Amino acid sequence: MARAVELRAQRQRFVLAAVIWRRGPSSGQQGSQAVILPDGTVRGWLGGSCAEPTVIAEALACLGHGEPRLLCLGPSEGRDRDRSRGTGLAEGRDEGLRRIAMACESEGAMEVYLEPVLPAPQVVVIGRTPAVDAIAAVALAIGWDAVVIDDGGRAEDHERPELVRTSSDLSGLPVDRATAVVVATQGHYDDAALAAALATDAGYIGLVASAKRAEAVNDYLRTQGFDDGDLARVSAPAGLDLGRIPNREIAAAVIADLVARRAGGQLLIEAEAAPRDRPVEAVDPVCGMSVLVADARYHTIHDGTDYYFCAAGCQRRFEASPAVFGLG
Repeated sequence: MARAVELRAQRQRFVLAAVIWRRGPSSGQQGSQAVILPDGTVRGWLGGSCAEPTVIAEALACLGHGEPRLLCLGPSEGRDRDRSRGTGLAEGRDEGLRRIAMACESEGAMEVYLEPVLPAPQVVVIGRTPAVDAIAAVALAIGWDAVVIDDGGRAEDHERPELVRTSSDLSGLPVDRATAVVVATQGHYDDAALAAALATDAGYIGLVASAKRAEAVNDYLRTQGFDDGDLARVSAPAGLDLGRIPNREIAAAVIADLVARRAGGQLLIEAEAAPRDRPVEAVDPVCGMSVLVADARYHTIHDGTDYYFCAAGCQRRFEASPAVFGLG
């Protein structure tokens, strides 16, 4: 859990996996937990060599579609009985259950709940104005992450001191495509703040300013080497155009615009269900289990084709009679 908290703070994608039911003999124990990373790395313990490759493959699928998944690995006899004793899932809640046969030497079974954890939208607000604190407060109220940057200011000058960083350097922040950077510095260091924002992968960059001042800032940034492609990333004035409105209403206008953009497909981290280093999988031709090729201990070549197995028993059965499994 400590590792999960650390990853969440770093805005990293992962799956939190937990064994919620088991029937022995099974190496997985009820309550066992693990963190599964996008490259297939597992931190923690869920089960043995047959269960782990399948859990990893299903976890990576969860990262792709963003929905939780419940796995039933092995025969589920006794599951309903255990439920009635309060040791399994609530009665009648089979929605989303994925049953996967475990045709290996173990007769155990278990259920694993996979919860994908994806970074929430994040708003980084730069400046020291009532609008800055209001934007951060509204972002938090709708479940987004928020950070306030006040270069040279004091955290105590803001309504939420725990959110404040007193440096305009964004390099130390986990800024990604799900991050919106809003500059509300009221002319104090607009250019420096925008330059820092443009050096990141932020999915949105906005400047709270009049159209006239925004154009002046853009003109100055051009003299600093930024081209029209760079400046096209800056939305100015930031937020919905509601005319001259109070600071707190500016915050509502900015967040409303960001919510609309997210609903339209922006401020999202692109699906990375198949990163370059995702482990290569094979299917055991005997039992149908997923096998991670890089970790496979049991392997044979038949008619020039590689076959991988989850256990020695599956390999022996295959080598004794490949025709039984559809191969001559």
